[in-house]
Amino acid sequence: MQLVATLDEYGKPAWITAMIVGFILWWPIGLGILAYLIWSGRMGCCGNRTAWRQYFTDEARRFGGGMTAFGSTGNRAFDEYRADTLRRLEEEANEFQAFLQRLRHAKDKAEFDQFMAERRSAAPSAS
Repeated sequence: MQLVATLDEYGKPAWITAMIVGFILWWPIGLGILAYLIWSGRMGCCGNRTAWRQYFTDEARRFGGGMTAFGSTGNRAFDEYRADTLRRLEEEANEFQAFLQRLRHAKDKAEFDQFMAERRSAAPSAS
């Protein structure tokens, strides 16, 4: 690991040079160096994985928690409109799912009734 310590002393330019030389010599070597740099956090802008995790957590909190939860935008009228629209869309989605369920049930019943009718009509002639 003397090579790693030496490259760490020279910093990122040395690691980038080593990676480029690795790609030139044999592409799996360069790929291995790149994977090591990413895995070890040596090339990350924040220095380690904890900082990255914290960055993304802060971003999600700042933008309302991502896709699952919406925080307040500070505009009360817009927040009420958004909540009403989301509630309405959820109700429509539930109604549509119920419609699809009824449609599937009706289709299944029609297929079953057809099967039973064919079976009844075929039974007397087979006897």
